[in-house]
Amino acid sequence: MSDYHDDLRLAHVLADAADAVTMDRFKALDLKVETKPDMTPVSEADKAAEELIRGHLQRARPRDAVLGEEFGSDGTGPRRWVIDPIDGTKNYVRGVPVWATLISLMVQIDGGFEPVVGVVSAPALGRRWWAAKDSGAFTGRSLLSATRLQTSHVGRIEDASFAYSSLSGWEERGMLPGFLDLTRDCWRTRGYGDFWPYMMVAEGSVDICAEPELSLWDMAANVVIVEEAGGRFTGLDGRPGPHSGNAAASNGLLHDELLGYLRT
Repeated sequence: MSDYHDDLRLAHVLADAADAVTMDRFKALDLKVETKPDMTPVSEADKAAEELIRGHLQRARPRDAVLGEEFGSDGTGPRRWVIDPIDGTKNYVRGVPVWATLISLMVQIDGGFEPVVGVVSAPALGRRWWAAKDSGAFTGRSLLSATRLQTSHVGRIEDASFAYSSLSGWEERGMLPGFLDLTRDCWRTRGYGDFWPYMMVAEGSVDICAEPELSLWDMAANVVIVEEAGGRFTGLDGRPGPHSGNAAASNGLLHDELLGYLRT
């Protein structure tokens, strides 16, 4: 087990607490929803879950920095927790069960920050995925009841299942032609969106996925899970990790070919 086992256990505790908050308000008829300056929705549950996680971290890891989607950055130093309280808020506010809390620990390595712990908890789906660096990736109900994740062995694009979020993002960035070429050449395409494609890549049920615009909190937890399951996670520019503002994830065998279609 890696040196991050205690941090992984803490991330599960944080996810348990967030799940209780988000599920309590899921499908609530009086759920309060606002529009942020970037025109995306934020619900009272997003804010409550992030505040709860921050409170736990302040008590358990007071020296660590925290970056969250709703309340920004607090603290500095070589360890930083990255939180997306509800990834898939548009689904959440419409009663669609495909949303999750994303929790990651990033540490400073060789001058940059690298995700070393990731937990993705989707309570409305009854699913949770997690990983710690050099310890493998898993899915299950708890640390003691888990199945190890392994990416697929599909080695040809024409045999691959490709997951994405939407067409509009690719079109807005002038990348639609390459995206469409990829969808035509793949065996199967589906627009699952948000965290789920990355978890399916880690599970081996999807072979490749990509998104044209993302924030750090959308990606950090996914990176370590995909990589510990045997896959690759980079930006569309090929840069490893969650630092490019976009993402491509694969089983590893198809990654270079995936980037060839979508590279910025």
